Amino acid sequence: MDSEAEITLGLLNAVEENTSLTQRSVAKELGIALGLANAYLKRCVKKGYIKVRQIPRNRYAYYLTPKGFAEKSRLTAEYLSQSFKFFRLARGECEDLFALCAEHGWSNVALIGVSDLGEIATLCAREFPVTLIGVADARAGTDSHAGLPVYRDLTDMDGIDAAMVTDLLNPQGAFEEACRTLPPDRVLAPRFMRVSRQGPRLEK
Repeated sequence: MDSEAEITLGLLNAVEENTSLTQRSVAKELGIALGLANAYLKRCVKKGYIKVRQIPRNRYAYYLTPKGFAEKSRLTAEYLSQSFKFFRLARGECEDLFALCAEHGWSNVALIGVSDLGEIATLCAREFPVTLIGVADARAGTDSHAGLPVYRDLTDMDGIDAAMVTDLLNPQGAFEEACRTLPPDRVLAPRFMRVSRQGPRLEK
């Protein structure tokens, strides 16, 4: 991940965690110059990742937009996919999710997204009383992945008890799309993806 993407990710995470942050606090947290922090904030606002609202005493509140949540999730996944820690982290979190499926009796599980994470998930699933019935990915361009059939959509598979997001390109979008087919509590995503279940914190 290049420095520009890394700073953008740090900024989006900071805004999600604290809407009342200032340009100075962002600069300090990210270890960059104040002018650079200001430039990145303006760029993220221009790209539609962040929404700004004025609050009393000439201060501003920053909020992630739906596009901002999606970009944050994408950059997080991109960053970790390039990290040597990715396999170990992904394996542990996939195991946690499959254990959750076993606990609830969700035996038929679908994956969402052809990716390296999907391959790791298929390895982990063998250790649990679950059956992976396929991978949903309209962009895949292949009929199979890690020994599993690939479908365009979750609706093309029968008897799904739960689904796990393994899409590293747009995990937030994959999660939201899956929630149109399955109850949200049955759409699982590794914690490292930072998928938001609450949606953007925009004031009305």
